[in-house]
Amino acid sequence: MITLHVLDDALQVKYVPADATTPQRQFNIAYNSSQTIGENLENLRVKLVGLDVDAAIIDNALSYPFSDTVVGINHQRIDIGLAITNMLNIPVVSQQAVDQHGLTQALATKRDYLAWHLDYYGQYQGKRNYGQEAMLTVGNGFFGVRGAYVEAHADADNYPGMYAAGLYDQLTTNLNGRQVVNEDLVNLPNAQALTFGVDHQNPFQIKASDIQDIYRSLDLHTGALTTTMLVQLPTGHALRLETTKLANFKDWHRLAIRYRVTPLNFAGSLQLYSEIDGSVINGNVDRYAAFDQHHLQITGTTQQPTTIYLEGQTRTSQIHFAFGSHLTGPGQALSAPIDTQPHAQQRVRQMRSVPIVPQQTYTFEKNVVFFTDRETTADLLTAATHDLQQATFTDTLKSSTAYWQHRWAGADIQITGDITAQKLTRVNLYHLFSATQAIGTGHLDASVNARGLDGEAYRGHVFWDEMFDLPVYALHDPQLARQLLLYRYNRLGAAKHNAQQAGYVGAMYPWQSGETGDEQSQVVHLNPLTNTWDPDNSSLQRHVSLAIAYNVLMYVHLTGDQDFLATYGLEMLQEIARFWLSKAKLDPQTHRYTIKRVMGPDEFHENYPNADTPGLANNAYTNLMVAWLFQQINRIRQQLAHSVVAAVDQKTDFTATTLKQLDRVGHHLKLDINDQGIIGQFEGYFKLPTLDFTKYQKKYGDISRMDRILKAEGKTPDAYQVAKQADALMAFYNLDAPQVLGLLKQLGYPLPASALGRNLQFYLDRTTHGSTLSRIVYAALTAMANHPDQSWRLFSQALLSDYYDIQGGTTAEGVHLGVMGAVTFMITRFYAGVDVLAPQLTIAPHLPQAWQALHFRQLVRGVTYDLTIDHHQVQVTADQNSSIQFKHQPVALIAHQPVKLTY
Repeated sequence: MITLHVLDDALQVKYVPADATTPQRQFNIAYNSSQTIGENLENLRVKLVGLDVDAAIIDNALSYPFSDTVVGINHQRIDIGLAITNMLNIPVVSQQAVDQHGLTQALATKRDYLAWHLDYYGQYQGKRNYGQEAMLTVGNGFFGVRGAYVEAHADADNYPGMYAAGLYDQLTTNLNGRQVVNEDLVNLPNAQALTFGVDHQNPFQIKASDIQDIYRSLDLHTGALTTTMLVQLPTGHALRLETTKLANFKDWHRLAIRYRVTPLNFAGSLQLYSEIDGSVINGNVDRYAAFDQHHLQITGTTQQPTTIYLEGQTRTSQIHFAFGSHLTGPGQALSAPIDTQPHAQQRVRQMRSVPIVPQQTYTFEKNVVFFTDRETTADLLTAATHDLQQATFTDTLKSSTAYWQHRWAGADIQITGDITAQKLTRVNLYHLFSATQAIGTGHLDASVNARGLDGEAYRGHVFWDEMFDLPVYALHDPQLARQLLLYRYNRLGAAKHNAQQAGYVGAMYPWQSGETGDEQSQVVHLNPLTNTWDPDNSSLQRHVSLAIAYNVLMYVHLTGDQDFLATYGLEMLQEIARFWLSKAKLDPQTHRYTIKRVMGPDEFHENYPNADTPGLANNAYTNLMVAWLFQQINRIRQQLAHSVVAAVDQKTDFTATTLKQLDRVGHHLKLDINDQGIIGQFEGYFKLPTLDFTKYQKKYGDISRMDRILKAEGKTPDAYQVAKQADALMAFYNLDAPQVLGLLKQLGYPLPASALGRNLQFYLDRTTHGSTLSRIVYAALTAMANHPDQSWRLFSQALLSDYYDIQGGTTAEGVHLGVMGAVTFMITRFYAGVDVLAPQLTIAPHLPQAWQALHFRQLVRGVTYDLTIDHHQVQVTADQNSSIQFKHQPVALIAHQPVKLTY
C-alpha cells in the first residue's frame, strides 16, 4: 500500500508493505516545472520499482460527486486516481472513502467500478477530445451517437456526430479538373442538441473559460453515458449540469437524454433549449474537407410546444428520414425565439422556462426518435409521432440495462489481476455490440464497418476488418453473425458484376463496400505536395473475397448452421472460387499457376518499381488462402446433400471440369520461398533492398507510416523490404501452423515445423506496425511461436491503441473495430488457449503472467461452455453432453457437471 499526499510542488509518498518484516518507506517526489503532470507522475513509477504495491490512498483528495481522487496541483486539477491506475494498474481510493467504508470495502468497490466504467476527467481540445467522443459513443446498432457534450456544435474541439447503420450517400466534387465521386456514411442531423440559458440570456455554449470541471463516465453495466459539468458563467452564475444519454435496444429508433440542472448560487429563471440541427455536414475527417460533404436536404420542420420534428432526405441516394424530439420537465413550454442564424430553415427548436432557487436540482428529459424509409414502410412522420408518444427515459434505461445484463451474462470475459485489461476488454465488447446489435433483428441490410457508428474515417465502408470481428459475434450472437454475412450475400450480384467489368468470372468483392456493393475505393488520389493525380491501387486487395469466404466457413464451423451453408454459403464460396480460377494463369515453363495484379494486406507495396502495370504477382497470403479455399470447397461439398450441391452447381455454373481445375490450381500455385525457408511476401520480394530502421527512427522518431516518410524523401516503399503490417504470415493467423504447413506441402513447398518462428523474426524485423491490426496479429503469431513476452508486449499495445490513440489522432475519426474484435478473440483463443477453430474444441492455456485467472462462456455449435482458467487448472462445464480435447486427449463432458483439468 502507498499513501500519497499531494502538494503544489511535490508528492509525498509513504509505502507500507504487507508483511511486517519489510520496513516502511517515505520519500518526496519533487515536480519538474518543465514536465507535464503526467510526466511528473512517471517519476512515481520509477521510485516504486522493486516494491510490491497493490493499492494507493490519497489522503488529501478534494470533495467531488463524480470522483473521490481529484486533487489540486499548482492551480490545476487532476484525477490522480485515474492517472495512477492507468500507470500502475492498481486501485486508488481517498482517505475519506476508507474512513467511511473501511479499507477492504473501499478498494473492492473501486476495483469493481474501474472494471465497469470508461472515465475521462477534464477538458480536452482538438483530436484528443474527438477521440474521447468516439470512445464514449452511445449506440444500439441502428444508430450511433458520439459522446459529445449535448451543448456542443461541431467545431475544432467538438463533434456531435450521429450515424445510422448502412445509410450512405454519394456526392461528386470537381477537384482540380477531375470529377471525383465519394460515398459516405452520412452524418445525420444533430438531434442530441440541448442547452440552457439563465434569465432569458443567450443560450450556453461550450467555452473553456466558462467550465470549471467536466467528468464523463460510460457505465458498461447499463450503456449509459453520464457527463457532469461545473459551469461558472461570466455573470457569476454557477451551475452543475448532469447529462445522461443512452440508446434503446428494444425500440431501437429511440435515444434518451436526461438533463439535470442545479443552480448553485442564484435564483431566477432557467430556460431549456432543445434542437434538431439539420445543417450539419460530414466534417469529422480533415483530409476529406476538399470534397462536397453536404449530404442532407431538409424538406420540412414542425414545431409544437413540447415536440419538434425534422424531415429530410439524402441528396443522391434519396433515403428519406424523420426525427422527432420531445422535451419534458418542470416549468412551462414557450415558443422558441426566432432563429436568425444562417441555415435557420434547416433547424427546429423548442424551449421550456422554469423559476429556480439555489441548490435545487431540476430534471428534464429529451426523448428522440429516428426513422428512415430503409427499415420503415409506414409514413415516417406518423411512425415518429407514434413512437415518440411511447418514449421515456425510464423505459430506454430499462431496455439498455436489460440488454447489457443479458449480453454480459453470455459474452463477458472476466480477467483477474489486471484492472486495465479487464476494463478495456469490456470496452471492446461494448463497441463491438453497440455498433451492430440492431442488425441482428434482420430488418437492416448492413454490416459492421471498420470504424463502427462513431466516426467518418474510411467513409464508413465495410472492409476485410469484419474477419477479425465475426468470431466474437458467432460465439455469442449467431443470429447477428448470420445477418452480417447476409449483407455480403445480398451483394453477390454486385460482386459478380465487378468481376465481369474487370474481365473475370465469378464474384470479385470490393475492397471498400457501402450501399450497393460496388467498388468504393478511389482509382486516383490528389497528391497535395505536387497537386497532381497519382494512381490509387488499393482496390487490388482482392483478398477481401478470401476474407468473406473465410468468414462463411468460420461461421458455419462455429455455429453448425448448415442451412446457411446450403442456402447462401456454398453459392458465395463457389462464385468466389470461380473468380480466383479466372485470375490464375498457367506458366507453361514452370507448370505452376500465377496470380497477378493483386495487393496483399501489407498495403505499402502496390506494384513493382518501374513497372508499367499495377499490382504484384503471387502474394503469399493470397495464394495460400486460395489453395485453402479450394480445399475447403471440396470438403464441404461432400458433407451437403447431393440435391443441394447440384442446385448450387447449376446456379454457379460449376462443372466436373471446374472441380478438376480447383484441384489442379490448388496444388500448383506459385510461391517465392528462399533457401532459408522464408516465404517471400510476393514474387521478387527478396530482390528488394532492406531499410535501416535505426537510422530512420533516429531521424523521424515514429516510423510506423514509413510509406509517407519514404515518399516525402522522393522514394517509394515499393522498392524496399518494408511492411505496414502482417502479410505473408497472415494465413498462420487465420488458420494455424499445421494447416499452413500442410498447404505448403500440398503446393510442393514442404517446410519444417520450425518455419513459423524463422519467418516470424524475419518479418518482424521489416514491419513498422503502421496499421493498428498489425500488433494484434503479430501478438497472436508470437504466442503461436511460443514467445510469450513478445506476444504480451504487442497485445498490450493493441489493447491500448484506441484508449491512448497511439496513432496520434485516428481514434478521433472512429474506433478501430477490427482491432477490438481481434484483441477480444486473442484472449480466449491464444491466452486461454481455447481453440474453437480446431475440428474439435481444444484447450491448451498460455495465460499471461500478469493475469491470475480468466472466466468466460462461448457458444460452440449449440453447446455453451463455461470456462475458468488459471495458471494450473481449467474448469469447464458444458450445458450438453459433449467432448473436447485437452493435452491431445479427448475429455468427455456430461451436461452441467464441472470437470477440472490440471496442466
